[in-house]
Amino acid sequence: MPGRRSKLLVVFLILTSLWLIPGSPSAGASGLVGWKEVTPDAPWEARAGLQVVRLNRSFFLMGGRTPNPPSFPPIPGDSVIHGDVWRSDDFGRTWREIQAQAPWSARAYFQAVTKGGRVFVLGGQDFSVVPNTGCPPFPTIPPCPPLVSESQFFNDVWSSSDGATWRQETAGAGWAGRAGLSATVLNGEIYVMGGSFNDDPAVIGGPPTRVYFNDVWKSSDGITWEQVTDEAPWAPRAGAVAVTKGGYIYLLGGEDGFLCDPARPDRCPPYFNDVWRSADGEDWEQVTAAAGWSPRPGHQCVVMLKRFVCFGGFGLPTNPADMWTSRTGANWWQLPIAPWNATSPDDVKYDFDALVARRAPWLPPEIFTFGGDRETFDFQDPTNYLRVDDDVWRFGLMFG
Repeated sequence: MPGRRSKLLVVFLILTSLWLIPGSPSAGASGLVGWKEVTPDAPWEARAGLQVVRLNRSFFLMGGRTPNPPSFPPIPGDSVIHGDVWRSDDFGRTWREIQAQAPWSARAYFQAVTKGGRVFVLGGQDFSVVPNTGCPPFPTIPPCPPLVSESQFFNDVWSSSDGATWRQETAGAGWAGRAGLSATVLNGEIYVMGGSFNDDPAVIGGPPTRVYFNDVWKSSDGITWEQVTDEAPWAPRAGAVAVTKGGYIYLLGGEDGFLCDPARPDRCPPYFNDVWRSADGEDWEQVTAAAGWSPRPGHQCVVMLKRFVCFGGFGLPTNPADMWTSRTGANWWQLPIAPWNATSPDDVKYDFDALVARRAPWLPPEIFTFGGDRETFDFQDPTNYLRVDDDVWRFGLMFG
């Protein structure tokens, strides 16, 4: 199978950035490169919408959402929201809790970036259970739930140099409170863009209407924020990925609705697979209107050895069990490997987090992933929504 062998060789070269090693490259690659579970059951509670960063040679895991078991009457979106901080000094094998509750409010679907030896926590949302004031005064079919979930959306900014001691940089950044936002660092500036406000009626149910953003903000210190543009040329969205590569911010994918809306038949599913880039957050150019990978939110894209690697995410009717790579963001090639050794779409995660790290200076960089959601919205299975994970995986060399 010369085609498969050549693809495996390319995967191996992408990962190692080494010249061809002696021997049989196809056999070597198939045995050396792949997904390996670092720990199947970490001590932190299974969750989605979390954030993980590498700071001072350690991994710091923060926040996220864990769905609660079914209740009666049912409460759509009922979840435990986390504000804890965990640290791993051995690339995700073992963890210790350093904050049971950080001074910032518990939150999910936020962003965390590192800059100047500090981690910055930005935005996000929580969930609260409140009486449903929208129920009519007479019985309905189906019954109107007496309790509903209601989120608070944050625009505060916190930072820490060690994950244990935190300071509030601002109680209210200039940008509106939001979740599903995108953030990255370029040329010493933290950039925040996109995201959404108000709960998704397809998941939580009921008003108000969800609002999506396409504004861009920047800050050098997390305290003072400048609006770079109030309306970027890319469509308003949440759940997109922002990464920095080669002096540019790249924005990839996302959504402006979670499930299909009969009122918008041309946007079913309401997901994106376009790629945009900007050198300053104000002037944007479209790299491609449609990348090779299917439109999706909740995915991750990382930069490894000067290439994008994208995988995971939510899809309809099934989650996408594929991995893609590109040097420019315009032309994409599908890797002959399924993420997390997935044998079906049910094994594919979304709303997980991922980062790139080297376990040793002489080893090539590898991708590490943490937690995530595998809910497939199978309404025949009333507990399907409980499928969140507390595992750590590594994509790279199989030894070690």
